[in-house]
Amino acid sequence: MTGAALAVVLGSAGLVAGTTPAAYAATPSDEVVKLPISSYSAIAVDSAHERVFVSDNYRGSYSNPGFIAVYDFQGHKLTSWATTNRVSGLALSADSSTLYVGERTRIAEYDTTTFKLTAATTAYDETCGREVAVTGSKVWWTEQSSTYISDCPAAQSNLDSLVGGTLARTGWNAKGRLNLEAAPDGANRFFMGQESGPGDANPFLASFNTEGDNPVRDAVRRFADSEGNGALQLKDLAVGADGKRVAVADAAYGTRLLNAGDLSDADTPYQALPEGAKASAVAFSGDGKYVARGAAASGSTADLLVQPADPADGTTPFEFAFEGTLDGNRVVPRGLDWSKDGRRLFAVTTNAYGNEYWLHIIQPPAAQYDSRFTGTLSTTPSKPVVGEPLGIRGRLELDGPAPAEAVKVEAVRKDADGTTEVASAKVAADGGFTVLDVPDRLGEATYTLRFLGDVTHRPAQDVTLTVDVAKAATAVEMTAPAEATRAGGVEITGKLTGQGCALPSGIDLKVTRTDRLGTTGELTSASVAADGTFKIRDLPNKKGKTVYAVSYEGDDLHAGSSAQATVKITG
Repeated sequence: MTGAALAVVLGSAGLVAGTTPAAYAATPSDEVVKLPISSYSAIAVDSAHERVFVSDNYRGSYSNPGFIAVYDFQGHKLTSWATTNRVSGLALSADSSTLYVGERTRIAEYDTTTFKLTAATTAYDETCGREVAVTGSKVWWTEQSSTYISDCPAAQSNLDSLVGGTLARTGWNAKGRLNLEAAPDGANRFFMGQESGPGDANPFLASFNTEGDNPVRDAVRRFADSEGNGALQLKDLAVGADGKRVAVADAAYGTRLLNAGDLSDADTPYQALPEGAKASAVAFSGDGKYVARGAAASGSTADLLVQPADPADGTTPFEFAFEGTLDGNRVVPRGLDWSKDGRRLFAVTTNAYGNEYWLHIIQPPAAQYDSRFTGTLSTTPSKPVVGEPLGIRGRLELDGPAPAEAVKVEAVRKDADGTTEVASAKVAADGGFTVLDVPDRLGEATYTLRFLGDVTHRPAQDVTLTVDVAKAATAVEMTAPAEATRAGGVEITGKLTGQGCALPSGIDLKVTRTDRLGTTGELTSASVAADGTFKIRDLPNKKGKTVYAVSYEGDDLHAGSSAQATVKITG
């Protein structure tokens, strides 16, 4: 059944996204399986045989057995079995023929086609849990023991190995739980991360070369500053398909992206997880195209982001918010894994109490196509006016199949007041669109238009248009008699109107009178009422043609205007 709620959001830095997610026809499918476990320890994906192994460690008691369930890539349960000892680590051989299972007292080997136990190597007893990793033909695992489980966060962890069928203690050790993550096939390298706890206030991340029988540590990094701030809170590790990048799920920081060679920060990081989400898991797809970032978040805040592995690719991520009894509430630590071809992501979620678990099988769309803005942008009207609607017309070209629902172009306006988000515009079937805005400030304004991509299209390169926003026009209308007498006087009525923003209150209009001899004098100003009307009364002192002129000097947002009327004065 389809479980998680999908929200496609705008992930480009610098542009504020709308709160309503865009909906598209092509969405990743999410099949959900309720797992028959009450605790979780590990997941392993066998792409050669299309199998998913999930283990339950039953860590509540030293003597508890373990449990492994097996599913196919469609979510059908194939089998399950109880192990002699508690299970806390899974890893596959390079050819996927063998599943290595880290049990309490041994490393067991199971055939991935028959699911039968084929070998077992006695290991040092552990009570806190194991990690298992395979590089080439060598198997590495951790051992951590404590009298009480509550003491595990500070107990010493040792790194052991199985090389050529021989069990050996490597001599590498540290306080607290150690996570292991092998580099891609043939790399002869694994990465070790120390979980935070009382064992070390500044946990480390390190890489090990495994070309020889004993691992050789090279790069190492701790993350706290000189004042002890910023220490690693490790939840999961992942190595990119090309072995050049390491991603770290850090509950305090988010998703760290590092250069695998020296563990320095990558030049371009991933965008931040949604506010309120704490990183819990991370995994790269085997084809190198995608990265999945799991989190623990409440309510409708996303618990899982699936996006291009290249952080410079601004394609819109897929966001999954897991809520309640059909989906779980969050992604568990170390709960993500991919099929080797990148066509399926497997995510384990749990509820708020951590006693129920779900397996999500997610299939991202297989292809994405390019998009671009074409032609030149134009405006309607051609001269933008403050306070009046402005339309910015353009065209967006989309490769590949046409979307079933209209996509949107986003826009921001930058002027002397700063940057303002502008309402998005739907793109018509022919690619045309019109972004509408009402500029509220005079002067230069630059509009940046963006298409941030959808589930089948990559983002387009931004385009910009700079305009000069002018004052809004005003008009003075006058109604005057054709003739009047000196004794009866002249009465003129009129109205001041303005476009754009509302005219200010308390406007006084300048009034002048020019008689037949060409003498001009200024009369008492005319007050403009709230509805824009005004009235002029005058007792002219000369006969003949008399010209009355009324003018408005304008204001901060409106241009000035004027009008005149000619009255013949008799008697």
